Amino acid sequence: MADIVLSIVVLAAFALLGGAWLLYRRTGVAKQPLLMVLLAAIALANVAIWTVPDRSGDAPLERLERGD
Repeated sequence: MADIVLSIVVLAAFALLGGAWLLYRRTGVAKQPLLMVLLAAIALANVAIWTVPDRSGDAPLERLERGD
């Protein structure tokens, strides 16, 4: 189940990046697109936190699925 949620978060981050680019091209205003890019970066950082293994070689997502 967590894999599905993380996949949706990554897709949403890419959608935010594309939407930010389109919004900037359409309006020329930089504030809202920059906030969208910031939100996408935060979402991708959260996915990295859950999926990148630590020194022991286990990712937090793997420990969650095992029930440790």
